[in-house]
Amino acid sequence: MSEPVIAETPRPEDKRSRTAARIERLAWLLDDSIRLPGGYRIGIDGFIGMVPIAGDALGMLASVYILLQGRALGATNPLMIRMFGNLLVDQMLGIIPLLGDFFDFTYKANRRNLGLLQDYLDNERETHRSSLLLLILFIILWVALSAAIMYVSYRAVLWLFQLF
Repeated sequence: MSEPVIAETPRPEDKRSRTAARIERLAWLLDDSIRLPGGYRIGIDGFIGMVPIAGDALGMLASVYILLQGRALGATNPLMIRMFGNLLVDQMLGIIPLLGDFFDFTYKANRRNLGLLQDYLDNERETHRSSLLLLILFIILWVALSAAIMYVSYRAVLWLFQLF
């Protein structure tokens, strides 16, 4: 009589590599799956984005899936914010008629996010640190720009009051 075969439970490394492979395939499909003459590659994301409203929403859903899978792989908050920033730039500029379609073919936010995730999986500490430093720098620049705009606005209002 033969012994019953007990199915092995997948090891966390196997699940992690399958998730990473799935993300890589999706990013390739969205950003690099079509080879153009001259060797430049584009993906279906740019074509999907040409469909008004629904196309951009569908592209966003696929990109958000990559973000969620990144979180499942253990990506830290600073890395997730950096990845979301790539997605936000892609979506905000991608909605501009005509110019946004060209931008969708060239920016490749999904490949950028895949690269960030691969860097994170290869060297978690360094990628977390660089993402955190970039986030802090962005916040400092945003605060400085906001303060400068408020100061210029204040001076403009004072100048207008002096005219009258």
